[in-house]
Amino acid sequence: MPKTDSRVDAYIVKSADFAKPILNHIRRLVHAICPKVEETIKWGTPFYLHEGILIATPAFKRHCAFIFWKGRLFLSADQKTTLRRLTSLSDLPGDRILTRYIAKAVELNEAGVNPPTRAKPKVKRALVVPDYFLAALRKNKKALASFEHFSPSHKREYVEWVTEAKREDTRARRIQTAVKQIAGGKSLNWKYQ
Repeated sequence: MPKTDSRVDAYIVKSADFAKPILNHIRRLVHAICPKVEETIKWGTPFYLHEGILIATPAFKRHCAFIFWKGRLFLSADQKTTLRRLTSLSDLPGDRILTRYIAKAVELNEAGVNPPTRAKPKVKRALVVPDYFLAALRKNKKALASFEHFSPSHKREYVEWVTEAKREDTRARRIQTAVKQIAGGKSLNWKYQ
């Protein structure tokens, strides 16, 4: 007896008409290949679990997707792209291919294989504070001292906020506000913390 979840039933019923046959077809295949699979809803989307996450099947207004959680390990970029924009059953590869994909996902989970972590950039971007902003900070010793003690993320927030202003008068107002807040030891978004 397959382990189904009534929330997945409700999700499929509420999905767009084009998505219902796709989601039902995928659901039947997953249960046929892995009878021990469990269904659940995570992040508002149907997920299929067996010794970890196997697959997610989100449906959107104009397309749905068939996402293999560890797809990076066995799907090419083209194969992943093909499965990310489904608008009809004909967009799915044949059942033989899908069966192979699902079986591979089950095999990886049962073997305890984890996808490789994504490498983080080793070089940190240096924060470049524009001269006009530094000049305004230097006019207020308290603001300059506070700014120098801020964390890099708080400094970056202020610099980006000031530099992304398109008009000169907007930039001037932002600098004035920034210097006042920084002198008070406040981060840019202090109201929301």
